[in-house]
Amino acid sequence: MAGIDVKAPLTVTQVAERSGFAASALRYYEAQGLINASRTPGGRRVYDREVLRRLAFIRAASNVGLTLDEIRSELDTLPSGRTPNKADWHRISKHWRTRLDEQLRALERLRDGLDSCIGCGCLSLKHCGIANPADVAATYGEPGAAYLPEVLRRTPGR
Repeated sequence: MAGIDVKAPLTVTQVAERSGFAASALRYYEAQGLINASRTPGGRRVYDREVLRRLAFIRAASNVGLTLDEIRSELDTLPSGRTPNKADWHRISKHWRTRLDEQLRALERLRDGLDSCIGCGCLSLKHCGIANPADVAATYGEPGAAYLPEVLRRTPGR
């Protein structure tokens, strides 16, 4: 690729365009310790090109349902001082298989029970497959779909 310095750091605009994340998300992820930036002598934020891999990981991990704390823990296992390689990514992505299998089982149970109940505990159906007599779901003290498997009740982004 003539004309492109593959060692030159990327600006916020370039990283945002290449990663699909808004510049505000990049600043947030930096504040959260998920990515690193340096500053030019003029004070502008710039990123090493390897940040694109970390951002791709963050996107994929978020889509799998990992929280930011879980993503941070996984990223903390990556080596410092060298670009993560295929073996590094393989090692940390193995944890996702369990999460995905759990989510698939929960979604299948939800799909199979949709005709009778979605697991919310709302008492709106005459014959609920999960049953919520006397509104026992209210005693759980948690908002949302009380009877859904926990994996389907996670708050996105946390």
